[in-house]
Amino acid sequence: MAAVTQLTMVYWPGPESDAMQQVVNYWNNTEGASLGIKVSLLTFSRESFWDKEAAMMKAHSSIADIAYVATYSLGSFVNYLVPFEEPLASEISNSFIPSSVNSMSYNGKIYGVPLDVSIQFLFYRKDLLNKLLTDKAWQETYSELSKKYVGEALLPKPPQDWNWKDYEAMSIFFTNKYNHSSPTEYGNVLQMENLIYNIMIWDDVLWSYGGSWFNKNGQFDINTPSAREAALLYKNLYQLGTTPLDSTSYEFGEANQIFQAGKAFMMIQWNAAYPILTDKQQSPLIWNNVGITHIPGPIPSTHVHTLGVALNKYSLHKEAALKFLSFLTTEKAIQIYAENGGMPPSEVVLEGMADSHPEYPELANDMKNYGFVESTSEYTMGILQELANELTGIWTNQISVENGLQKAQKDVEFLMQQ
Repeated sequence: MAAVTQLTMVYWPGPESDAMQQVVNYWNNTEGASLGIKVSLLTFSRESFWDKEAAMMKAHSSIADIAYVATYSLGSFVNYLVPFEEPLASEISNSFIPSSVNSMSYNGKIYGVPLDVSIQFLFYRKDLLNKLLTDKAWQETYSELSKKYVGEALLPKPPQDWNWKDYEAMSIFFTNKYNHSSPTEYGNVLQMENLIYNIMIWDDVLWSYGGSWFNKNGQFDINTPSAREAALLYKNLYQLGTTPLDSTSYEFGEANQIFQAGKAFMMIQWNAAYPILTDKQQSPLIWNNVGITHIPGPIPSTHVHTLGVALNKYSLHKEAALKFLSFLTTEKAIQIYAENGGMPPSEVVLEGMADSHPEYPELANDMKNYGFVESTSEYTMGILQELANELTGIWTNQISVENGLQKAQKDVEFLMQQ
């Protein structure tokens, strides 16, 4: 009997590893069995996962052949990984949506197979929007309020056609403080706690205004007109009271709770919220009135990050590992992963699961047409944290927009010089 090559793959514990176990089982019983390559999963506790994997990689350990990577940590791991060559690089590019491939790339080379994706949607109350689009009295009030607070007498329109003036006008109209006929207390709910994941949401606004982290020369440049507009939007919405006063302590869970309680008309939120907000048991007040669409313009944009797997430079079984990684790019593997709870960024698979996951076609569309990746450099996490430190102060009027962005610029420049 031929010897069997044993591969070990590090994987995130929970639903993701449960889904991947099904893929691994299929491989081990089919193609893997014929090739003599068996895969097993290695998981760590969530609390210490990244620290344990980083320690393993830095020790040049060969315990794991396949590493687990995230967009925002890829640059920190890249020295311990092997960039993918052909044909695997093309297999990845052909199987996954381009923005997700970018999220697993560094300096023009692909280092990871993207397997789970996160983006943001604009969530809104369909029932309330439908009334606004058909009720003349509400429309008159909407135009009056938009003229007073936004500077332009706007007409309500479907959310697919919104820009940030429309978003601001909607926020004001559905805030009971300004419109006593509004059934919601707040027009929107912002996630404003000092967290890197909240900056990933704010980045949607920055990119939508035509901005980014880096200028054309590849230099970090955050003190720009686009960044000022994006920072002012959050600041104005908070100062006007269109989002709860304690939004400064909000992240994913708290924002969901406000929306679930029927207290807010809309929010920009992670796609992972959809099955929660549309579940009758978890969200009985709003579950059948939740709409989603892409982030408002002028340039609709959504942050994209993925979790995926990469080849450990110190693996003793690179050739075998590459065969399994190639299998992960096949429609069969992607389908098994998706059917068991994974969220792979494959347009074909996502669109084909619309019946069981109504949000998946929107997910595929937004990734394909509006997705961006801020950076995969080793400084990504640090940049996010420096921006969180200053933007949370700007939004709550503790520091001016100009001074806050200037300080963020200096702090990131210092970070990148280290």
